[in-house]
Amino acid sequence: MKSLLLELDNWDLCVDAAGNIAVADEPYRIAQDVASAIKTFAGEVWYDSTLGIPYFSQILGQHPPLSLFQEYMVNAALSVDGVAANPPPQCIVTEFDTGTRTLTGSVTFTDTSGNQQVVAL
Repeated sequence: MKSLLLELDNWDLCVDAAGNIAVADEPYRIAQDVASAIKTFAGEVWYDSTLGIPYFSQILGQHPPLSLFQEYMVNAALSVDGVAANPPPQCIVTEFDTGTRTLTGSVTFTDTSGNQQVVAL
């Protein structure tokens, strides 16, 4: 499976050396797709409104338990083709600033080829 390659700075499409739309190959493709899955808001994907994290209804402006947020991140990672269920992905929150309401951390997962990868939140 392939995905369109996204630039890291603006998360937009980019072109390859020949001027064609660039594609991402494994294992990078899996990490990019996990990053996209954890950034997708519920209802945002117009062709499948069941995809995404319920950020508006259950995360942003709410006070959910950290375990609920982590569960959403793990389930988003598991929804990506090529992410292994065993060992399961882990969402590690390293900092949550209640003053600025910013959260930092990562999702660590193993792909089906055995590569361990980390995606920042």
